[in-house]
Amino acid sequence: MSLGTSNKKHFTNMIVITNPSAIANEIGIIDSLFDEGLSLIHVRKPDFSELEMARFIHQIKLGYRSNLVLHSHHELAEDFGINRIHFSEKERKNSFLIIPDQKIFSTSTHAVADFNSLDNNFDYAFLSPVFTSISKENYHPKENLFEALKLRTNMKTKVIALGGIDAENIQKTLENGFDDVALLGSIWNNENPIKQFKLCQKIVQLHSV
Repeated sequence: MSLGTSNKKHFTNMIVITNPSAIANEIGIIDSLFDEGLSLIHVRKPDFSELEMARFIHQIKLGYRSNLVLHSHHELAEDFGINRIHFSEKERKNSFLIIPDQKIFSTSTHAVADFNSLDNNFDYAFLSPVFTSISKENYHPKENLFEALKLRTNMKTKVIALGGIDAENIQKTLENGFDDVALLGSIWNNENPIKQFKLCQKIVQLHSV
């Protein structure tokens, strides 16, 4: 799975998504997560202007640019040497979607049928919510995705679990058909996000042994 590389440490395939709103010492935490071996950070800041997004990216250590995934302002990818772009479900279903050349793409899905229907442009896709969301209030699963995933036919795109993923359920999630996991609320809603990440990272690494 081509999720991320580094010459500093062996990276896990775990993904972290930024909190939509600002977090205290956010850039410092992001750099520390990468220092600890995080594969990818999905930069999802839906309210950012292009200038705000550029400023945000500029603050992250230069050596980690290749581990960033842009959810918006995709035009900045070339300027910052970023080769990973994420398309929302709404963007993906737009018939006028333009797929740039020489990029790695991901997208979001909320049903196994939609995941199965993805074309080969997408390296991986989020499938959510697996559990009740930690970061979104009253956002619950509409179906048992573990059962639904038994009907998976798309084996070319990696399926990434999102929604309520934490240290308590990562192992169960990886044992029930998901290729990897993505963290959001379990990191940014935690008093010690680095400690929480390392705990989740250890679980993923033990599962892959």
